[in-house]
Amino acid sequence: MAAEITYDKQKQVFHLSNPFLSYLMQVDEHGLLQHLYFGKRIRNYHDGRSYPGRDRGFSGNVPSANLGEQPDRTYSKDLILQEYSGNQTGDYREAGSIIRSDNGSVTVDWRYKGYEIIEGKPSLTKLPHSYVESNDEATTLNITLEDTVLKVEAVLTYTIYADRSVITRSVKMINKSSATYYLEKIASTQIDFPKQDLEVISLPGAHVRERQIERQKIKHGTYRFESRRGTSSHHMNPFIALVHPDTTEHQGEAFGVQLVYSGNHLFSLSKDYIDQTRLIVGINDYNFSWQLKGNAEFQTPEVIMVYTDNGLNDMSHTFHHLLRERVARGKHKFAERPIVINNWEATFMDFDTKKLKSIIDKAAEVGVEMFVLDDGWFGHRDDDTSSLGDWYEYKSKFENGLGGIADYTHEKGLKFGLWFEPEMISRDSDLFRQHPDFALQVPNRELTLSRSQYVLDFSRPEIVDTIYQQMIKILDRIPIDYIKWDMNRHLTEVWSNAYSPAQQGEIYHRYVLGLYELMGRLVERYPNILWEGCSGGGGRFDAGILYYFPQTWTSDNTDAVARLKIQYGTSLAYPISNMTSHISESPNQQTGRNTSLAIRGDVAMSGVFGYELNLDELPETEIEQVKQQIKFYKKHRKLIQYGNFVRLDSPFEHNSASWAFISEDQKHVLLFNFNILSEAQPEIPITKLKGLKPDKDYIEPATSKVYGGDELMNVGLYHFPVQQRDFVSSVRYFEELQ
Repeated sequence: MAAEITYDKQKQVFHLSNPFLSYLMQVDEHGLLQHLYFGKRIRNYHDGRSYPGRDRGFSGNVPSANLGEQPDRTYSKDLILQEYSGNQTGDYREAGSIIRSDNGSVTVDWRYKGYEIIEGKPSLTKLPHSYVESNDEATTLNITLEDTVLKVEAVLTYTIYADRSVITRSVKMINKSSATYYLEKIASTQIDFPKQDLEVISLPGAHVRERQIERQKIKHGTYRFESRRGTSSHHMNPFIALVHPDTTEHQGEAFGVQLVYSGNHLFSLSKDYIDQTRLIVGINDYNFSWQLKGNAEFQTPEVIMVYTDNGLNDMSHTFHHLLRERVARGKHKFAERPIVINNWEATFMDFDTKKLKSIIDKAAEVGVEMFVLDDGWFGHRDDDTSSLGDWYEYKSKFENGLGGIADYTHEKGLKFGLWFEPEMISRDSDLFRQHPDFALQVPNRELTLSRSQYVLDFSRPEIVDTIYQQMIKILDRIPIDYIKWDMNRHLTEVWSNAYSPAQQGEIYHRYVLGLYELMGRLVERYPNILWEGCSGGGGRFDAGILYYFPQTWTSDNTDAVARLKIQYGTSLAYPISNMTSHISESPNQQTGRNTSLAIRGDVAMSGVFGYELNLDELPETEIEQVKQQIKFYKKHRKLIQYGNFVRLDSPFEHNSASWAFISEDQKHVLLFNFNILSEAQPEIPITKLKGLKPDKDYIEPATSKVYGGDELMNVGLYHFPVQQRDFVSSVRYFEELQ
């Protein structure tokens, strides 16, 4: 069945549907676009959600066309479930849009104007987005609302995929007048949910503690899940899920919402006085104001909405498939990712050719596939106080230049990767000495240092081009297979001398547009390079970055125990092929915790696998263990990176964690179990697998034991024998018995 969008002229009802969901809207008698329903697919709609009128005190009414007539006192914008709200015309809830006129008015009144239905899914200009490879994959509806006084149109775009439980939304604002307006707020999506018990799941965190799962009941008032840091941030990921109290990993309704954007974001939830809930998603209105001149347009970022009635795992699988199949692009989106060794924790910036060759030699010996040279190869960079913005090689660190290290790496049979931090500038750099105005700064104010660096003003195209030209001089000359793109601070003094005082509210967003411009140019020029995003680890882990870079460094925290929660939480919204995870040394540099190489390996192998340690310092017994880890990961790499990831036991709720990777054909299964702290009287958890064939048998080759699929899912397995030590893990492989 294809995605269908129908319009009932008589009822003025739009119905978007596919085999999984329905989305309903109606144009009412006052020209407002009412939200009717978002949920499980229905065949037809017969007016069951016609909004009941009631005279409610202090909720104003829509003026009558004839000023001499009394308005309908049972009808108020303050109560109607709307698709996109204006401002200051009787709806006192959070506004979806606020437009300021030259006279200071911020009043906006949206009324329905028209619609069009398009086969396929149009692209968004200058913004990352989901896409289709053929028009039969999706159908798109554009609904135009207008404010007749301002002569401004809001084009609401809805795309429904045919074979995915997904609707995407965005808004284009078009100024049809000759006047200049200021967009003070412009959401990408608004949904008004009728009265029901809802809870919200969000992914708050911090640097080295990203994407911790938090679930809370929505009560009266307004909740803001946001970033004000200039990036999507470690502190609040641009994703939430709305669920019912009985929704679990494996049952119940979930509405997943994700913003395809890498800057300041806002997810606003408001519960009104009759228990209706309004969700607004888009660019954060914090310090935002966009000058919209006559006949100009503004395009918002895209929102991806997922519906399921089969629990959080099913929601996640829908996100995982869409993000890796129709957001990620290029030759690497389905490619098996190489096993990496990064020199950072082994050497930091204190390296020379001899040290690097030693790491490369050992990596080749154990079966690693790529060597990545991290920070310290450029300018005169010996610590983090200099050289950002000077992207030319630090020649005295290399016997035969950077090209010599790349060649040596390739001669050893490894691929070669390199670290960049293109958005930053050091005070001690040639670029800053020549162009101090290139840093974001406010006149007559000191510049705030963070990690001894400033942020380049990427709202200015000439600065973006300066960095582009520096980078291609390296990338055109040195044979490079992989780039790690880092970003190690947030934005301050967000002001630009390239724009008028009236446009300074645009700089946050223009910065992100400049970033996307640079990434897009580089990815197009170097399609064979595997690009990885990073921002102090997971500080910019979002679908916007995924559109350009198919993988992201999940966290600077490489401690296996901390990573259980970080990776579990990240998987709510993002696929495993997006999540890099490396083994580092013990005791861990971030937590000081001692853990075995075994559990470090099992956690790291649950993502895009690699190493961040000095192999030369490992005893021979652990070197053999490393070889076995690499052999095991290579055997199961495709299953891990592109199989269905199933969360089974949450480390947020228990002293244990479990997850599984199951192939699309359900024939291959990898089960990971973890126990965190040892106890004198331990519980003995049972793991029940999900997503197998109940009528088939599965063999565990390591033991030759055979289990029924129904047995593994209903009877289950004990985690592993109780051991009197902390931080224990096991991995078990099963395959369908032929």
